[in-house]
Formats: sequence, structure tokens, C-alpha cells
Amino acid sequence: MANKKILLSGIKPTGEMHIGNYFGALRQFVELQDKYETYIFVADLHALTTVQNREEMQENIFNTVVAYLACGLDSEKVVLYKQSDVPQVTELGWIFNCLTTMPYLMRAHAFKDAEAKNKEINVGLFDYPMLMAADILIQDADLVPVGQDQKQHIEIARDTAEKFNRVFGADVFKIPEPHILDNVAVVPGTDGQKMSKSYNNIIPLFATDEEIEKAVMGIVTDSGAGRPENVYAMHKLFRSEAELEKLYSEKEGRYKELKEALIEDVKTFIAPLRKKCDELLEDRSTVLEIIRRGGEKARARAEEKMGKVRSITGLTLQ
Repeated sequence: MANKKILLSGIKPTGEMHIGNYFGALRQFVELQDKYETYIFVADLHALTTVQNREEMQENIFNTVVAYLACGLDSEKVVLYKQSDVPQVTELGWIFNCLTTMPYLMRAHAFKDAEAKNKEINVGLFDYPMLMAADILIQDADLVPVGQDQKQHIEIARDTAEKFNRVFGADVFKIPEPHILDNVAVVPGTDGQKMSKSYNNIIPLFATDEEIEKAVMGIVTDSGAGRPENVYAMHKLFRSEAELEKLYSEKEGRYKELKEALIEDVKTFIAPLRKKCDELLEDRSTVLEIIRRGGEKARARAEEKMGKVRSITGLTLQ
């Protein structure tokens, strides 16, 4: 494991996992876990910018860990942990704050989007990129799997690492690289936009057959088009384009039948995941032990890095 490059990523526990989370992130984590020394976390501190209810937060965190395991992450190969179990991350985030200007952070997409919509912006949302930079850099990540819309956060982490190294005259931090699979960089929702809980256009990752039927039959279609593009775009997640070209040619204009074909493919995909999820939900103690052990490992590694950071910044007296 020592010779492997380090991969790190995480997902915010802000609600129900959906197939966009799987194809945009979870599948990559599972496929790469044997190739890299892998650290996957639950971004609970990030979630506090929007989730501010104790019971909801606890449920979301637990369900995110369950989703990781149900989708195939192996706790013997991967360090699974809660972000908040590594307090060194917030310590490093503060140090990065002291090197970062407000105009620089005002370029961040999430901030600009919230500002454009006249939302009340809390400091956590504004400072989100610095905490993410700390998540990445404190574990010496070489590679960070992200969606296309998250690429800017990796660029900010890279800038932050380079600035810290330059200001303090030492190569303390690695320069991480993003890892994006172009064909699933953005997973479409039932309305054709990016699949997102905030757009109410998701298919839950562990959906029942009835939920799948309702979601797929509700996919927005253009009655004037020869092929229902929103249906086709989602169908590409489950079948090869060669198969789909034949299917959509044979059933051209028969949107209901095409949606029914998609429903069957989604059901086939979700059924084993839902079964594993149900098993894990019944074994709470095992899930909690996995996340506890992961927190210990991630925390130990982070503390080693922070020892170097405190020394190079002059915070440690010698």
C-alpha cells in the first residue's frame, strides 16, 4: 500500500442518495479502491452549511456510510471516516484562511451562484473551498475523483498548496489532480437538468420498484422529437449506446415503451444495492465500528501532517 498513490474524496450527507451520486462518484470510488490507497469521507462539516437539525444530520451521516458500503466499498481496503472525526482539518482550514484573500474566494462557483440568487450566504458557504482544500491536502491526496462541477475546488486546493509551499519555503503539500470520467461527468435528472436533490429530479439509489416507476414515467419528454433525449441520456447509464440505438430505432416515437424498458433496467440495477442496504441498516453496530476505525486512521495521518505544518509556520515552540 505504501507504493500506491493516494486517492481521496467525499460526499455531503445532505439527504437521500440517488443514482447521480453513484454514477458521478460512488462507482469511481469502487472501481479505483484496489488501484489506490483510498480515503473516502462523509463531509458532515460541509453539510452544516445547510443541514442544521441534529436528528437529520445523524440519519444522513449514517445513511451515507451505508451507501458507501452497499455500493461496494471494502472497509478492509478503504479508510472510511467522518470529516468531523479529523479535527485537524478545521485547524488547517484556518491556516489556509490566513493565506487566502476574500476576492479570491469570491470567484468560487457556489458563492457566485448563491449571490446571483440573492441568497443569505453564511460564512461556512463562503469559506467552503478552504475546508475542502484542507480535506484534500491534509491526507496528501494525489488524486481526487469529482464531478465536472467540482473541478474548481481541486484547482483551489492546488493553488492553496502552491501558495503555502511558496510562502513558507518548503514542499509541505502535494499538488493534487482531479479525476473526472467525461461520460458521466454530469448525470441527468428526470427533468433533463443535472440530477440533484435540490431540483427534485432524482431517482433514489435504493428506490423501491414503485418509486422507480413513478420517477421514470415522470421524465420530461419533448413530443416533437424523434427520440426522447432525456430518457435516452439516462438510459446510457445502464446500457451501451449500440444496444440503445437498436432499441430506440425499433421503438421510435413509442415513448411509453421506451420508458418501460428504462424502468426494467433501473430495477435490475438497484435491486441488489437495495438488498445490501437493508442488510446494513439492520447491522448498525458494524457500520458504526467501521466509521470509528476509519476515523482513527485518518486522524493519525492528519496529525502527522499537522505536526509539520505547525513547525513550518512557527506555531510550535522549539
